[in-house]
Amino acid sequence: MSLISVIIPAYNSEKTIQETIESVIKQTFSDWELIIINDDSQDRTVEVVSQIKDPRIKLFSYQNAGAPASRNRGFNNSVGQFIAFLDADDLWTPDKLESQLNALQSHPEAAVAYSWTDYIDKSGNLIKHGGRVVFNGDVYSELLVRNFLENGSNPLIKREAINDIGGFDESLKGGQDWELYLRLGKKYHFVAVEKPQILYRFSTNSISSNALRQGQECLKVIESAFERAPASLQHLKKQSLANIYKYLTCKTIDSQPTPKKGLIVMKFILLYALNDPYLKSDFRLIFAIFVKSLGFIFLPPILYKKLLGYIKSISTKNN
Repeated sequence: MSLISVIIPAYNSEKTIQETIESVIKQTFSDWELIIINDDSQDRTVEVVSQIKDPRIKLFSYQNAGAPASRNRGFNNSVGQFIAFLDADDLWTPDKLESQLNALQSHPEAAVAYSWTDYIDKSGNLIKHGGRVVFNGDVYSELLVRNFLENGSNPLIKREAINDIGGFDESLKGGQDWELYLRLGKKYHFVAVEKPQILYRFSTNSISSNALRQGQECLKVIESAFERAPASLQHLKKQSLANIYKYLTCKTIDSQPTPKKGLIVMKFILLYALNDPYLKSDFRLIFAIFVKSLGFIFLPPILYKKLLGYIKSISTKNN
């Protein structure tokens, strides 16, 4: 019986899943099973997986039900005492499982170990570093404010904790990982591994690129979380909302410019400022994003990119 079960939900993942699986095979900790849930892929996903010969890999195919259901199906087919979820386009550094398992074994009071994240493009090149925060122990209040784990490919979780709180909320179209972490954080301690060990691949085809839908789902998560939160933590709600709108603003402004997205950016940046609980919004950031949104609306994409390049060059010279 494997100590760790790794669960990968896969839907039309032929371009990335081999590299993702290889990042599991290369782990320095080897006592794992890999459960791949094929969510009715219409491409070569099953063929690619079947060509990888490793007895620890188990492939299950189902009718399409979405990522949360696939993760729950993977959990139900797993046997490990510890569970790790990995999206089919993300990667791990080779020491990810070993480091997180050591952290949980060194802190038996904790049920969740998490690491830091870096962001990569479709070719695997580094785009940016994620947050480098360290929260240990009772992290519930921090999770109410923001998902500092950043993605669903991050933590290693004790099986008994997932059994206790239940699996992913299959009604959500986004923010399912944060919602799960909130329920875990309300009852269990977390422990941080202070290393960047998750390589999160940003894809314009992923749900995270659809800012409007992502925003709506995250708002559902926030409303549900604060309905369950004690009165002593209700003051954190506006800060949580401000963080979501700032995140969605930045995500939209980094995407391909269109007039519609410019209007969306204006909406998000206004909501961010209105929900800042301490009136300490970064007004330089707000102004810069407002100017960018005008470019989205009134300039063709080519001219917009040239303008950004010119602004960056002037800024570099001045610095």
